[in-house]
Amino acid sequence: MSETYDVVIIGAGPGGYNCATRCGQLGLKVAIIEKRDKLGGTCLNVGCIPSKAMLHASELYESAGKDFAGLGIEIAGLKLNLDNMLKQKADAVNGLTAGVAYIMKKNKVTVIAGEGRIDGPGRVAISLQGGGSQVLETKNIVIATGSEPTPLPGVEIDEERIVSSTGALQLASVPKRMIVIGAGIIGLELGSVWRRLGAEVTVVEYLDRILPGADGEIAKQAQRLFTKQGIEFKLGMKVTGVDKLKSKLKLNMQPAAGGEVESIDAEVVLVAIGRRPYTKGLGLETVGVVPDKRGVIANDHYRTSAEGVWVVGDVTTGPMLAHKAEDEGVACAELIAGKAGHVDYGIIPGVVYTKPEIAWVGKTEEELKAEGVAYKTGKFPFSANSRAKTNHETDGFVKILADAATDRVLGAHLMGVGVGEMIGEVCVAMEFGASSEDIARTCHAHPTLTEAVRQASMAVEGWTMQM
Repeated sequence: MSETYDVVIIGAGPGGYNCATRCGQLGLKVAIIEKRDKLGGTCLNVGCIPSKAMLHASELYESAGKDFAGLGIEIAGLKLNLDNMLKQKADAVNGLTAGVAYIMKKNKVTVIAGEGRIDGPGRVAISLQGGGSQVLETKNIVIATGSEPTPLPGVEIDEERIVSSTGALQLASVPKRMIVIGAGIIGLELGSVWRRLGAEVTVVEYLDRILPGADGEIAKQAQRLFTKQGIEFKLGMKVTGVDKLKSKLKLNMQPAAGGEVESIDAEVVLVAIGRRPYTKGLGLETVGVVPDKRGVIANDHYRTSAEGVWVVGDVTTGPMLAHKAEDEGVACAELIAGKAGHVDYGIIPGVVYTKPEIAWVGKTEEELKAEGVAYKTGKFPFSANSRAKTNHETDGFVKILADAATDRVLGAHLMGVGVGEMIGEVCVAMEFGASSEDIARTCHAHPTLTEAVRQASMAVEGWTMQM
């Protein structure tokens, strides 16, 4: 027996469960299918949330050992209890995934535990988690299956010694030495966690810079700070393989431009070269949807090439970010319900939750130069911000980019403690088409870190007040 729905969503990550929530709010009959034991997708289970729990805990641990004494706080017998640190991470995950389950119930969303696949137009077949199968009839199918770690040819992940981000969040002990392959957001965040807990960390990157896609000036300054913290970087290097020896791993690499192979030893190797869309066994061929060579499913306002089949999140175009997937899920639901759903892809922030944090939105200087856009720049260092100086957290700066003719804010690039929260102010300003002067003339509380955003905006026209 099949059951008929207005919308069936495959995948209960941020894109899927937000789409389901909005569908329920709009009065649609909706079902969501999830193959994991818990809702929330990669983000809540093995991504954003557990990694932030470990970043926060490891940051406090390092601060207690290095910084507290200078603040007049003396601690005797400080030691790491990794089991408890991992437990608090699991508690955070459990609490939030339970919260998603509650939201589904509140909005009358039918949750089905199993693996869903498209079985022709308007049909979704499910291999149920407890055994057996079920078929749903539906007017609309939303693909929200997310992404998975991109494998590196010749390097076999076992999630024990050679790990993906998933394995790196559950190591049983602190490795003496860890090699991170990839200097993107995931590699830098997880590398920072284990460095703070005592590992020697080396980051190997194919490109000649870290954080591809970030503003070049920010990336350069970030590398300098991470190096000062103890992370070693080997840039412009191609990994050719990892040898599994009895007592260690031997990573082999050579210059990306060609040259002699060199080797470095480690106890753990983290492969963090990016993520790829997850479409395995999804039955796309039954409705004529063909992903590109990278596995990405194209969309036109979340519509695929097949009538009644929609797609949101990591599995389609755009940045692989949970908040981008959330916005797409909501917009997709609204379009299905006949409303106006929209996402402004020019105003999707990115955040790296290291210490200091790195955050950006809009255009980089490199992009503006390539597009031939005349722009003005305003910068302000946290070393001149009264709250940052009081807190002894003065690394980093704020950079505002504005159109040279209209003064409209085109981008913002921040590095410093708490900038992942501050970037929201610039996002709101950009959504309203604000100029740098609009931010500069908006009163900010004193003393706060956010004053640095105001001062950088003032600097666009050269009237900074605190330097």
